[in-house]
Amino acid sequence: MKPLSLLIEILIILGVTIKTIEAEKHDERRKERNVTTQVSVNQTQQFLSHILERRKLSEVISKRENFLDKKKNHHKIRIKGIQNKDFLKRSKNHLKTHAKKNFTDEGDQLFKMGTKILQQSKSQKQKAEAYLLFAKAADMGNLKAMEKMADALLFGNFGTQNITAAIQLYESLAKEGSYKAQNALGFLSSYGIGMEYDQAKALIYYTFGSAGGSMMSQMILGYRYSSGINVLQNCEVALIHYKKVADYIADKLEKSEGIPVEKVRLTERPENLSSNSEILDWDVYQYYKFLAERGDVQTQVSLGQLHLIGRKGLDQDYYKALYYFLKAAKAGSANAMAFIGKMYLEGNAAAPQNNTTAFKYFSMAANKGNAIGLHGLGLLYFYGKGVPVNYSEALKYFQKAAEKGWPNAQFQLGFMYYSGSGVWKDYKLAFKYFYLASQSGQPLAIYYLAEMYATGTGVLRSCRTAVEKRLKFLKKRRCIQWHFSYGIELPFKDIHLARRLYDMAAQTSPDAHIPVFFALMKLETVHMLQDILLFNFTMRWKWMKLDNILGPYWDLFVIGLIVAVLIFLLRNRRM
Repeated sequence: MKPLSLLIEILIILGVTIKTIEAEKHDERRKERNVTTQVSVNQTQQFLSHILERRKLSEVISKRENFLDKKKNHHKIRIKGIQNKDFLKRSKNHLKTHAKKNFTDEGDQLFKMGTKILQQSKSQKQKAEAYLLFAKAADMGNLKAMEKMADALLFGNFGTQNITAAIQLYESLAKEGSYKAQNALGFLSSYGIGMEYDQAKALIYYTFGSAGGSMMSQMILGYRYSSGINVLQNCEVALIHYKKVADYIADKLEKSEGIPVEKVRLTERPENLSSNSEILDWDVYQYYKFLAERGDVQTQVSLGQLHLIGRKGLDQDYYKALYYFLKAAKAGSANAMAFIGKMYLEGNAAAPQNNTTAFKYFSMAANKGNAIGLHGLGLLYFYGKGVPVNYSEALKYFQKAAEKGWPNAQFQLGFMYYSGSGVWKDYKLAFKYFYLASQSGQPLAIYYLAEMYATGTGVLRSCRTAVEKRLKFLKKRRCIQWHFSYGIELPFKDIHLARRLYDMAAQTSPDAHIPVFFALMKLETVHMLQDILLFNFTMRWKWMKLDNILGPYWDLFVIGLIVAVLIFLLRNRRM
């Protein structure tokens, strides 16, 4: 058994050495992060405390100045040469206004720089730099930068989480009329995070937030009135709040006449690129690149789409997208031709906006019976892009594309009959095409169906159905997830608070019990994985008291024991 004991000793020595090296590397990385971020964090926190103190001081000074001005006005005496004094006063005010404008412009510039760095940041150091710029901009009175800093304090984005300081900043911003701050305070008070649990106060904050233009406050109020949460259930009031959000998003969607890429299946391979995985593995991507270069047309179209919209971890790259689409189009792919038409219709760095070129490629695709190409030609005739407006031609192409099941074309037909564009208004036909398009998840079709139910146009009026449609529309545009991310990003830093929020959700709605159960399962799993990654086994397994029984290196002892058992089993098997 001497070789076995020697092997165990070697394993123990190796294990200790590896652990020591890993610990040293971990310490070095931590020190590096601390060096790069600690200075920025300290500077940022100093800026924040300075901002809060200065804002309190400015309020006191402002009150004092108002009092003195009133006193002076009350005892004002008209004397000779008053015109000259007024002129001097106006000059001073002009200089003050000019200086304030320069100060504000500098703050705006710093905020824009910080936003740009944050959007492009790939390291903790870059994020720290961005928040330092936000802090400087906030110090200059930039409200957007202050909102960013308040959010950072709330979520711990640039250092230690400080909910109390975040609330102080939010309260200061709320006085300035920041609807984002009012919305945040409404959320915090509705869950009792860092402040007193007060639903009445939360409702006031949400109301002020919605009046100021907060779409999220509108969403929350719509949900509360729809479900009767701390208010009397009122479908009509809920409908009003949801309508404001839906109108805002629909307006944005209608301004962009693009073709949703997501509606096209990327490829029909078993190992397809349209799987639900968020990130495409590097080696898999290289494999698809190899196939594309070898002339696989489906893969060329798929990679073109991924680069066009920047999905699955790939950067948005118009040049690569056009490269793959052109290769596939040359091989005769109608989908590729249609996407080249889309690129020239919308315009980008690789394919500058050109209606003539868009018409050419849409026509090539349409001649092959491609639904996207037919729809593209319909759009060009409907909006008069590169060709005179021709509703008859638009209707013809939309009908052909709709017959092939293309939801965007079905929506366009519905819209033509709804608005009477080139055809007689026909709400029954409008409803039919909107309904067909909505079955494929076309967001604007769902929006117009909600409008029809809300106003009783072409259908029997139903407030409840209208609210359901509006919710479906907002879910399609991912407007609801903010409220969950706002509530869940905080709790993941506090497991007990997360459980409390989930329990409250279950109590609020009986339908939430099953989703909450799965959410709690996920929460516990994530928390356990975090424990494993952070070497927190001892916190979870104290009852075993292995440290006391076997010493601090009990894990190495167990590894050695397992290896010994394996060797013993292998030897017995050979014998």
